[in-house]
Amino acid sequence: MIKDNQKHFNRLHLLVDAVVVIFSYLLAWYIKFCTIFADTEPGAGALDMRTYFSFLYFLVPEFLLLYYAFNMYAPKRATRRKYEIAAILKSNTVGIVIFIVFLYMIKQQHFSRTMMGIFYVFNVTLTTICRTMIRNLLLYFRKKGYNLKYILLIGYSRAAEEYITRINANPQWGYVVRGILDDRIPSGTVYKGVKVVGRIENIKYILPENKLDEIAITLALKDYDHLEYIVDLCEKSGVHTKFIPDYNSLVPSHPYTEDLMGLPVINIRYVPLTNTLNWVAKRAVDIVGALFGIIISSPIMLVAALAVRFTSRGPVIFKQERVGLHNKPFKMYKFRTMAMQKPSDEQKGWTVKDDPRVTKVGKFLRRTSIDELPQLFNILIGEMSLVGPRPERPQFVEQFKEEIPRYMIKHQVRPGLTGWAQVNGYRGDTSIRRRIEYDLFYIENWTMSFDIKIMFLTIFKGFINKNAY
Repeated sequence: MIKDNQKHFNRLHLLVDAVVVIFSYLLAWYIKFCTIFADTEPGAGALDMRTYFSFLYFLVPEFLLLYYAFNMYAPKRATRRKYEIAAILKSNTVGIVIFIVFLYMIKQQHFSRTMMGIFYVFNVTLTTICRTMIRNLLLYFRKKGYNLKYILLIGYSRAAEEYITRINANPQWGYVVRGILDDRIPSGTVYKGVKVVGRIENIKYILPENKLDEIAITLALKDYDHLEYIVDLCEKSGVHTKFIPDYNSLVPSHPYTEDLMGLPVINIRYVPLTNTLNWVAKRAVDIVGALFGIIISSPIMLVAALAVRFTSRGPVIFKQERVGLHNKPFKMYKFRTMAMQKPSDEQKGWTVKDDPRVTKVGKFLRRTSIDELPQLFNILIGEMSLVGPRPERPQFVEQFKEEIPRYMIKHQVRPGLTGWAQVNGYRGDTSIRRRIEYDLFYIENWTMSFDIKIMFLTIFKGFINKNAY
């Protein structure tokens, strides 16, 4: 049985990181002062080698503390590589800034700026390479059956099923689920290779054998009255215990908590755009982006307007009622792409492939998303945003809010011209449930950089789409 060696592993990580910092620093010094870069920076040679090396007494502890502050020594079994690389970049950037401030405070103006830049590049690169090598080495050992963690689940629930599904899909994590204890599901029941091995009370006999690395409490909501008793048993055994709540459908993956005089309060839904600063920043980008978009696309809109006007009867701009922020209706603008029809006919349903109502010009406008360009004016007056969930018609809102859990959460932000669901292919006649999943992910994880990413992806994936009929 392989026990939890996280402490020893962290010590090894500390040693490797310290060696990498020292090596990167020495290499940067060598390149700066012993190669073609030597004496190319005014004042850089004013300090001798001993003085330069003495700064390592400050630099090494500083970077190790920053690595700790950026959670680089947390267990990495389920940590994605991109997050670790992001942490390396952030900690090194902060580290260099702190070092520059430190040099300023001690009035050391002769330290080579070029050397600092070289050190930064080498330290980021070498730390990333070393961490990748360690990760790949651990993966190799786990495939051979070493460095595994054996887990027992307490309670059969949706949380247990999701946990097993994720572990089976990621063998590189090195987790092995031994079985499930549950009072309601009969012994012998199997879910994806994991068997229910007995009742919850059997934990009294299993824990003393000390053959488990972790226990995951995955009780169903209706069994939470046993929670305190089970936690007490697990803590007495000394086995590391996790709690996986069976209310993922209610609480977001990154819940926002408050401390009410020592009482933890979990917000059911955290929407970053309810923050005033975030709201103002996004609105400012919307105004500037809409103005820029109108100016840039005005020739295209003019040609599209003339094409609509001279190829079919009716108005150029089609105004349709949609539901926006805080469930308020508004008129959304589009270039008209269908033949004129009665309002009752227009509300009957979605546009489908080869819809006879769509004109020839309209088909092209829809396929290229040019018909959506007038919504830049909706954005300018504050009814929409550049990025957000796509707005829906009132009759469908009434239908979906009863059929799809959490559907109405999308109305806590402004609807968008483009969105996370759209750049992932969910537009037109596609799964509304999957679309809402993407919308909710966007709402709960909004950042300005996320908006920029979506706008960038829209250029390549969002304008022309096979599902835009």
